[in-house]
Amino acid sequence: MVSATQQSSRIRRRKQTTNGKANKRERRRLGTPSFAVHPEGYDANAADAKKA
Repeated sequence: MVSATQQSSRIRRRKQTTNGKANKRERRRLGTPSFAVHPEGYDANAADAKKA
């Protein structure tokens, strides 16, 4: 027979993995969202702009 602490920690760990599993799976499937390389108002001649 396991201790109450060990048992409750196992239950807690199991619940953490199952809670939000569909949401986690959906986020993994979607991957990294696309984003604008040059956002609105981007100035290539600005002092802090990346050099080519």
